[in-house]
Amino acid sequence: MKRPSPFFDVIVVGGGHAGAEASLICVKLGLSVSLVTINPGAVGRMSCNPSIGGLAKGQLVREIDVLGGIMGKITDLSALQYKMLNKSKGRAVWSPRAQVDKRIYEQEVLRRVSSPKNLSILRGEVVKINTSGGGVSGVVLLSGKVLFCRALIITCGTFLNGLIHIGEQKTRAGRMGERHSHGITESLRSLGFCSSRLKTGTPPRIKTSSIDFSKCSVSPGDREPSPFSHFTSVFSSPNLPCYITKTNTVTHKIINQNMHLSPMFTGDVVGRGPRYCPSIEDKIYRFPKRNEHALYLEPEWRNSGQVYLNGFSTSLPMSTQIKALRAVPALKNLELLRPGYAIEYDFFPPSQLKTTLETKTVSGLFLAGQINGTSGYEEAAGQGLVAGINAAMFVLNKKPLLLSREDSYLGVMLDDLTTKDTLEPYRMFTSRAEYRLLLRYSNAESRLIKHSDKHCLLTKRELSVLQKKINLTNAMVSATQVSLSKRALNHILQKIGEPLVKQKKPIIDILKRPRVSIKDFKEHILDEHLKATTLFFSLAEEAALEAETIIKYDGYIKRQKDQIKKLSSINKKKIPYDFNYKGVVSLSREAKEKLSIIKPETLGQAMRVSGVNPSDIAVLSVFLYR
Repeated sequence: MKRPSPFFDVIVVGGGHAGAEASLICVKLGLSVSLVTINPGAVGRMSCNPSIGGLAKGQLVREIDVLGGIMGKITDLSALQYKMLNKSKGRAVWSPRAQVDKRIYEQEVLRRVSSPKNLSILRGEVVKINTSGGGVSGVVLLSGKVLFCRALIITCGTFLNGLIHIGEQKTRAGRMGERHSHGITESLRSLGFCSSRLKTGTPPRIKTSSIDFSKCSVSPGDREPSPFSHFTSVFSSPNLPCYITKTNTVTHKIINQNMHLSPMFTGDVVGRGPRYCPSIEDKIYRFPKRNEHALYLEPEWRNSGQVYLNGFSTSLPMSTQIKALRAVPALKNLELLRPGYAIEYDFFPPSQLKTTLETKTVSGLFLAGQINGTSGYEEAAGQGLVAGINAAMFVLNKKPLLLSREDSYLGVMLDDLTTKDTLEPYRMFTSRAEYRLLLRYSNAESRLIKHSDKHCLLTKRELSVLQKKINLTNAMVSATQVSLSKRALNHILQKIGEPLVKQKKPIIDILKRPRVSIKDFKEHILDEHLKATTLFFSLAEEAALEAETIIKYDGYIKRQKDQIKKLSSINKKKIPYDFNYKGVVSLSREAKEKLSIIKPETLGQAMRVSGVNPSDIAVLSVFLYR
């Protein structure tokens, strides 16, 4: 049968971080793709903070890298500074973060998206989703043009009926200076989907020359950083400094006096804002006894004439923003280039999705990014990548990529989104992962290489790089089984001020001491293995750190693996999509209601649905195993 024209295997709507990842992975898997966006020049735009990574977000970027995504690679091309967060805590929560040159980052995303022959960027606005036989068939543009496809991925960010608030001033827009999108929400609702409203915000941009940096403290990056991508061979960080200043009681007094002008407090904003990235109004209201809040001055690009004021997200009138900030000594002569603002937008509660990010009711339709109620570049990119992979698997009639809470932060995010109520913009944290000790930033390759290999997400060379790192890590762990003489061990222990041994012992026994590092056994372990490897130096160093972590946390790691093994059968037990929960007499009324709405895919997911208690799961498991 002849296909209608113009026909694409996959259509991606929206060119943000989710859309870029989705488009490129589909192309990589051999499909034809049309990326439809209102503004092709804004593809990959960093509309908020000029940074990638952070607490748990850094782990997401590492996982995206192993699964064939571009975020880590482009971060390494554009980074201005790297910093490993949480170094004072256990290695389970170490998280990499990078300040980036957002101009270089955006240009590189656009270059990559513009390069493939089977990826066409189309300027246009989707206003309607067409379906046929219970599946997606294409889209209608505002111009009236119709595009046809096998799979559709919607990644509209904050553009769906977006409304910007600056004090009492309201502007319909998707981002500052870019018009909003109308039609997709209405089309999805007509297909039976439920929508709601959320809110997020962004701080002011300040003219660099108006800041007195002598009254700020310096925040440098790490002296010996590691890149984000496993495949970055040439790496050097300029380590440009950021700066920190603080609000004060005068600032807080000005904001308190003008709180009635904030749309969040007047009731103008209906959508809930992000709990973990609150506005300055929220901070002052919720913590009235605090006399100061930190403000981070981050350059938006190299030699930038403007600074991103992290920590001062606000929707107050511009005059109030200026007055409050000029009360800070370092910002006494402040000049605003762009005020902070709040933006309210439509989203679709993600309980309407499978963990593959395909909708439960319309086959071939995938949603990714802020349309699912999340916030952050990393969360969006991760969802875009997963949606892209699974859209490709749908088109190719292959098994989908299924990630779990046990193997990745991406799996944690997907499970949280599809089983829990999204009442505010979702943000990833290490505390969300119950098995975070297993989900270290430094072992993403060993956790996810099986998926990359199975779904052909990496080249043979890339798979080889990851396998070499895994092999080197294992070789170093094995090398610690070797015993050293009492004399050799005491020579090392004396240098680092550790208690001496009375007899010959394996190196692994000594490495379990908290203050002993694998680098203390450089000549016995590192020199031999590092000389033999062809890995990039940063990966070889990381392999050594990972080997040390495996040894030091061995008991805890085994305990978490045992927990996973015990729950394995429950987590994997499938629940039919049309299962009649209301027919199970012994289930509580709340469980019947919640499970009927969310329709969990497995018994493990049912356990994590809010309002479902252990006795409900016991009853449900009896029915399923019958």
